[in-house]
Amino acid sequence: VQLQASGGGLVQAGGSLRLSCAASGSIIGINAMGWYRQAPGKQRDMVATITSGGFTSYADSVKGRFTISRDNAKNTVYLQMNSLKPEDTATYYCYTRRFATDYWGQGTLVTVSS
Repeated sequence: VQLQASGGGLVQAGGSLRLSCAASGSIIGINAMGWYRQAPGKQRDMVATITSGGFTSYADSVKGRFTISRDNAKNTVYLQMNSLKPEDTATYYCYTRRFATDYWGQGTLVTVSS
């Protein structure tokens, strides 16, 4: 499974960005897709996940500001990020799980200026 993420960039606090991640390759059997993020010097943490059936889960720090969605026909997951804060600055990694194996994208940098 290959994951190609896009949509990161520089935005001012209060602004919005939309991340996209397309899965390709051996995609049959993919269930959960989602996003994790890692700030410099910190561990990688879950941001949001969504199952193939549409069940979503969010980190408390992004609830009400971020929305994860998924297009199963395109094998693509999206993360709409609104009301961005400087503490959202991190490298965002796309994630998927297929038959108990985790796969990661290359990461896309999101920088929120104050």
